[in-house]
Amino acid sequence: MSASDRVKVVKPGATYVGQQGFTYQAGVSRETVGETAVCMNVLPMPPGARAKPHYHKGIDTIAYLIEGRCAVYYGDRLEHRIDTVAGEHVFMPRDVPHAPLNDSGAPCTWIVVHSSGSDQDDIVMTPELEGCLPES
Repeated sequence: MSASDRVKVVKPGATYVGQQGFTYQAGVSRETVGETAVCMNVLPMPPGARAKPHYHKGIDTIAYLIEGRCAVYYGDRLEHRIDTVAGEHVFMPRDVPHAPLNDSGAPCTWIVVHSSGSDQDDIVMTPELEGCLPES
């Protein structure tokens, strides 16, 4: 297969709803270009939006906040909180429960990268941690 057959462009506009409870802007993934080792999508979060607690089994996550401010709760009981601002990266190691929560009062937008072909691969939902998050 030549390089011109392998290079792909993902046009803006396609979206999907993830198990985490968000509507993502589809980027490079297994679903869009057939990638198997890495994926990248855009996650816009309106004020008050929060993820359902989850972790990615065996998959690392890097999230880059391109706009706004956002909190990320993480840990076995979501007992830790980091506050991020535009321009910061967050590395979430594999198997660590987490849930971003936009309590800033303004929209924020993330670029999210996973060490897997799809951000929906091997998600483990942890509904028992819902009560560990503050109300948004």
